[in-house]
Amino acid sequence: MELNERDRNRIIEMAWEDRTPFEAIEFQFGLPEKEVIKLMRSELRRSSFNLWRKRVNSGPSQKHLRKQPDDMTRFQSSRQKQISFNKISKR
Repeated sequence: MELNERDRNRIIEMAWEDRTPFEAIEFQFGLPEKEVIKLMRSELRRSSFNLWRKRVNSGPSQKHLRKQPDDMTRFQSSRQKQISFNKISKR
C-alpha cells in the first residue's frame, strides 16, 4: 500500500497517542499493526522508536482494544488540543 505524506504523518500521530488503538488505525487506513510498526521504525529515530515500543508493550498501554477499559468510549483524550497537519491549532 502506497501512502502519501499526509497519511503517513496522521498514522504516526495516531500510533504515538496512547489512547488510539491499532484497530482504529487499521480501520481508517487499512494498515495492520505489523505495518504500523514498520512505518514507525522507518520514520522515527531509533531512540524514539525504542521509547514508543516500550510504552506500547507496557502493562497499562491501551494500544490494543482488548487492553482498554470497558468504559473507554473514545480514542482521544478530552484534554488533548486539536491537531491539524501536525501543528497545534490556535483557538
